[in-house]
Amino acid sequence: MSLFRALEASASALTAERVRMEVATSNLANANTTRTPEGGPYRRRVVFFAPLVERLAAAWGGGALSDSRGVVVAGVVEDPSPPRRVYDPGHPDADREGFVALPNVNPVTEMADLMASARSYELNAVAFNTVKQVILRALELGRR
Repeated sequence: MSLFRALEASASALTAERVRMEVATSNLANANTTRTPEGGPYRRRVVFFAPLVERLAAAWGGGALSDSRGVVVAGVVEDPSPPRRVYDPGHPDADREGFVALPNVNPVTEMADLMASARSYELNAVAFNTVKQVILRALELGRR
């Protein structure tokens, strides 16, 4: 892998982790939202990543090889698990039995996702800056 491909891989991971942090933050912010424009409670969203690959022509047989170039957000989908039902007859969104449908968001899970994403973002930023310093140092040596 060339140094510039390492930069590409880290940059793509930074972008993907930023999206994952935004989604986890949105999930946390809506953990008690019982009414959405679509109707019903907020539904937890989940981010899926996929490898960002480039197809290369193989030198033998005309086949193709995959060259990993980082990661891409493959999609953000709603978690299909059912909403939590909580007995609260005084709530304006309570049904006839007094139950309120609350979002399928677990704050502990969202905080764990947020922390893991922040750590991954931090590590990729360090990797990006390290490669950048190596490139700058190589350029300095080349001028001598």
